[in-house]
Amino acid sequence: MPETMISIDEISKIFLKTAQHTLETSTRQEVTYSSTIQKTPKVSMKPDLTCFVQFNGDYNGLVVMNFSANAAFEIYKSYMKAMGMPEDELAKTVASPEVSDTIGEITNQVMGHLIKEVETTYDLNAEFGQPKALTLNSSITLVIDSDYGENRRLSFKIDNYSFRIEIAMEHTEFVLI
Repeated sequence: MPETMISIDEISKIFLKTAQHTLETSTRQEVTYSSTIQKTPKVSMKPDLTCFVQFNGDYNGLVVMNFSANAAFEIYKSYMKAMGMPEDELAKTVASPEVSDTIGEITNQVMGHLIKEVETTYDLNAEFGQPKALTLNSSITLVIDSDYGENRRLSFKIDNYSFRIEIAMEHTEFVLI
């Protein structure tokens, strides 16, 4: 009998590992994640910095990466220093465009690794658009004009600063044959 798995849960597990690996490689910092994946009723963009991107293909959905100001700034600083930028040339606040640009680039890298891993594991493909990063003062709940009935939240830490990845997907099942 073929094994059946809920796609969003399988995607979430891959997200945990690919996000951790991508961030550790690009920031040279330890990144940890919660062993619990949360099922949520909705997906929201939350302060202080958020980045979102849709993906479409053999599986469809939306990803929102939510960062506190401290987490976003720590990722930005670590990423830029790992690339060789001197500390005195770094942005001074999370509101600097360089910080949101860096978070957008990191989201792009995480999505690229996710799509590649799903293709390798399940022989399914999707494409994603350009991630959009925004600074926010309050939460925005997304009402998606699509059939994304499944939502999950993944929790991470870098240098004791928390951030989250929220995923919305259409309800599909992966049936391995």
